[in-house]
Amino acid sequence: MEILRSVVVLLHIVGFAVTFGGWVAEAAARRFRTTRMMDYGLLISLLTGLVLAAPWPSNTVLNYPKIGIKLAILVALGGVLGMGNARQRRTGQAVPRALFAAVGALAFAAAAIAVVW
Repeated sequence: MEILRSVVVLLHIVGFAVTFGGWVAEAAARRFRTTRMMDYGLLISLLTGLVLAAPWPSNTVLNYPKIGIKLAILVALGGVLGMGNARQRRTGQAVPRALFAAVGALAFAAAAIAVVW
């Protein structure tokens, strides 16, 4: 069971890497656009996070405040990505830089909380 939990944690990290990596790639190219890969990374993070928040039959103690804060960040990140995607579809232009920066900051904050807390 511990191996299965470790695989889910790995997939959770991959979800973050896809979201943050997509953001870094767009920032490095100076395109300031949100991509479908960022959405997929967010979805992977959400699904694996929900699985990790379920009680596992091991000695793992769940940290509910941490889970709640990470879920709030995930919802905010989903909202920001959704607004960026809607603007891109509607106007065809890049998202505002503040909105684009929020994507990177929220993704980084979620990873920082996971590692530091």
